Amino acid sequence: MTRDELTQLAEDSIAGALPSPELCERLLTDPSIELLPLLDAAFRVRQHYKGREVSIHILSNAQSGHCPEDCGYCSQANTSDSTINEYPQKKDEEILEEARLAHAAGAFRYCMVYAGTGPSKTRTEKLASLIREIKSRYSLEVCVSAGLLNDEHARTLKEAGLDRLNHNLNTSEAFYPEICSTHTYQDRVDTLTAARNVGLDVCSGMIVGMGETAADVVETAHTLRRLKAPSIPINFLVSIPGNRISEPVGLSPDYCLRVLCMFRFVNPTAELRTAAGREAHLRSMEVMALYPANSLFLDGYLTTRGNSRAKTLKMIQDAGFTIQSDQDLDDLVERESSISDPNDADRSIMKSLEEMRPAESAKNH
Repeated sequence: MTRDELTQLAEDSIAGALPSPELCERLLTDPSIELLPLLDAAFRVRQHYKGREVSIHILSNAQSGHCPEDCGYCSQANTSDSTINEYPQKKDEEILEEARLAHAAGAFRYCMVYAGTGPSKTRTEKLASLIREIKSRYSLEVCVSAGLLNDEHARTLKEAGLDRLNHNLNTSEAFYPEICSTHTYQDRVDTLTAARNVGLDVCSGMIVGMGETAADVVETAHTLRRLKAPSIPINFLVSIPGNRISEPVGLSPDYCLRVLCMFRFVNPTAELRTAAGREAHLRSMEVMALYPANSLFLDGYLTTRGNSRAKTLKMIQDAGFTIQSDQDLDDLVERESSISDPNDADRSIMKSLEEMRPAESAKNH
């Protein structure tokens, strides 16, 4: 494709036209489509809808391990032999303190993730109470990932003030049996539908690099367009020893960036997040992800480390972007740069218990 053709693709995407699956596959696999013009075209779409702003999310792994599901990519699955730190559900006081810390770090959205198949009615009501308390204290949007939900559970969370429900599709329907057998792809779609039925925004994305084809990646992007997902995290498989699916397949920096560009053209208005694995697989080209994507995670992921806060915030600042926060980016960079961060050390990719439970760590020190 020529630069003019890529510019036309961007203009068509801004106008709401859906690029065909065939064209989307070409964007991922055709080496004659040069990467920099492709990134420029995706940035036209990103800038039109999202400007130069970056939305920062911070995750709380509210319960680590103890999950009965067998998702092959997950270190918390019952089939994983990974060396994660397991703990039961955090107490409300700990989660509230982590919300305060997230707000102070410049987060726009605080995301609570609970391992397991799905919550009971009692646990859903307890979670609703916690959401109300967080919303009353901090200017944060709240996202929850709690497994499979029905309409009743989703309505309870919506009435409590939940902004978004996260439930990732992770891959295409055809490839799903290769990564999980304890629930189905349709179970995940039904959860997203339940959220939409009660008026909740949904956050749903995928994991790239598990052995799926380019066609599977394209199908997932198109499915999320049909589901009208306003928030789409794109994860690149992290190599975690002990997981059934532990070796990433085909994840060059070039391919990862093409995936983000394709998702931007297919879902032009979405908050597109460059999520787990961005540091390992994009490497020196990590900052380029911000041209198609407008969101990222700070402080790593559920059980694995990412870059330090200082490095991530400085990357955003150096590229001339701003952040969606009531905290000042320049002030955050100056503050975090003065703090020695253990994430910069050459240690295991897995988070320590102190990193997974920052509020408890601060209290003990």
